[in-house]
Amino acid sequence: MNSDMLLAAADALPRSRTHAPAAPGTVLVGYGTADELTRFATDPRWAVHVPGHPAEVRRAIERAVRRGDRAYVHVSGVSNAEPRGATEGFELVREGLDGVVAAVGATLDPVLRATAGLDLTVLYTATVRPFDEVGLRTAVLAADHADVVLVEPGQPGLSARHVAETLVHVPHRLLALGDTDGLGEAGLARAVRDFLR
Repeated sequence: MNSDMLLAAADALPRSRTHAPAAPGTVLVGYGTADELTRFATDPRWAVHVPGHPAEVRRAIERAVRRGDRAYVHVSGVSNAEPRGATEGFELVREGLDGVVAAVGATLDPVLRATAGLDLTVLYTATVRPFDEVGLRTAVLAADHADVVLVEPGQPGLSARHVAETLVHVPHRLLALGDTDGLGEAGLARAVRDFLR
């Protein structure tokens, strides 16, 4: 378990100040519960962040507080080795032509290792709501094949509906994987390769 993720959340949450006005938004931090993540991700009133590194946890909370967002920040017990720059939307991590893998939060490092040697575009995001339709559509249209693998913490298919709506006019195939599938890196690599055949 990586307690650095929890410590980052605790450090980033604002301390109560007696003379400071209350922010109009609400920031909630949850730890490792797939059901809670699913509940907030299906409620359009909330922004939902799933940071993959302690620095991203701090950034997500501080940004949400500063903007007065109504935000849920899902903190995992694992993290990626390095923080990424994306604050919202998809960040291009690797370009490829055989399809697109969208990794959310701490799934990025396992995805990169599992797809090493494959000609795939890898996208990363620490924000699942709002969903970055433009970033996904752009990556899929740039690839030779509209095959999409979505790897998210929690239940598989958390964002599958958003992918389908984003690509409604693009014939595509989707494989939605989640932490609860219990796939290790080898299983993830096998699932991706089997899907791309």
